[in-house]
Amino acid sequence: MKQKVDTMNKRLKSLLFSAGILVSATSVAADYPSKNIRLVVPFGAGGGTDAVGRTLANSAKDILGQNIAVMNRTGGAGAVGMSFGAQQRPDGYTLTVVTREIASLPQMGLMQHDAKDFKLIRLVNLDPAVVLVHKDSPYNTINDLIAEAKKGDGIVKFASTAAPNFYLMALEKDQKIKLNAIPYNGASEAIPSVLGKHTDVTMVTPGEAISQLRSGQLKALGVMSEERISYIPDVPTLKEQGVDVVTGTWRGIGAPKNTPDEIIEILGKAFDEAMASTEFKQFMEKGAMTIHNMNAEEFTKFVEQDTKALSTLIN
Repeated sequence: MKQKVDTMNKRLKSLLFSAGILVSATSVAADYPSKNIRLVVPFGAGGGTDAVGRTLANSAKDILGQNIAVMNRTGGAGAVGMSFGAQQRPDGYTLTVVTREIASLPQMGLMQHDAKDFKLIRLVNLDPAVVLVHKDSPYNTINDLIAEAKKGDGIVKFASTAAPNFYLMALEKDQKIKLNAIPYNGASEAIPSVLGKHTDVTMVTPGEAISQLRSGQLKALGVMSEERISYIPDVPTLKEQGVDVVTGTWRGIGAPKNTPDEIIEILGKAFDEAMASTEFKQFMEKGAMTIHNMNAEEFTKFVEQDTKALSTLIN
């Protein structure tokens, strides 16, 4: 008899505990957000990831009724900032811009946290990479660059926006070449390196270098996409030039994994509205960046698939 009573008490406590959690989560969601939100950007100010994060935050703040303060926490090719974001309180008040590095760095042992440490809220942006050199560079096509690189390992100096750089890894693996990769903290540092002729080439998304491309300071050898892109229609793809490399990056928003689903839903709807706003669409178009919205479920599956795809490149 005593055993039955104990069992019933345990079940009752369990039910009450579960009910308490449900009420607590519902109560939190009803009041959310009641204070300012912090958005961690894992790359430096001035780069594409920072620009997307700041503009999205600005578009979403009025929708949520609270300011969204951007915090740049850089280092480790994005690992420092994303790991920091994953470890914050799961209350919806610290969000993180998650980038493709979260699908690659953990597989290389270069990041302690991975996508499973986040609840992914929305994919925001998806763009190919473009190969860039100084306007006075002797390289006019991707094959000019490859031919030079094949003369010896490290002859061509590459300004890497992150270390490791999977744009470079894809090209090196496909062409069996080895460039001298010099690490920089994002495109905002890598592009000036090429402009100053400290390095020979870099690979970034079109939006990160669109002003230098339009002004003629940089020359594009090719875009790493299946087809030419509207922002730089005169630039051929690498595939057109006989180099079968297609790669790029993506950016989205995540929250610590134990964040209540009700809060994730509130944030998701707010970011949907922000991405549909005239302000955000005009910014992205002017900056030569593509809006690519995926909901939480779609985004999670997308990252799982990309992680598997990158494993073939890494391993």
